[in-house]
Amino acid sequence: MHDELTVLLRSLEAELRIQGRWDDAPPSPEALRSTQPFACDTLSLDQWLQWILLPGLDALLDERRPLPTTCAIRPMAEEIYRQQDDVRTERIIVIVDAIDRLLTGDTRASH
Repeated sequence: MHDELTVLLRSLEAELRIQGRWDDAPPSPEALRSTQPFACDTLSLDQWLQWILLPGLDALLDERRPLPTTCAIRPMAEEIYRQQDDVRTERIIVIVDAIDRLLTGDTRASH
């Protein structure tokens, strides 16, 4: 599972970069301390993926700590990206869905 998650995380990073959604400068420390789901009050979803999700899961993998067993990023990604009317975002939705399913143990085909 660790290797598969690593591949998915690197795929997500690559897709964010390809689509020009990757920020070179981090958000403010205050923005990163948001307690709202997905830091929706201080970060865009792209920023949350880049600055919260990716480093958080990478740290768990690096430290060989237990991975979360609940994960539901896809619904938020669908909500945000479908509003943007950009067909390229479907690739990000597919990747986050795969991350959700891997972490939750859902082996059913993606939506």
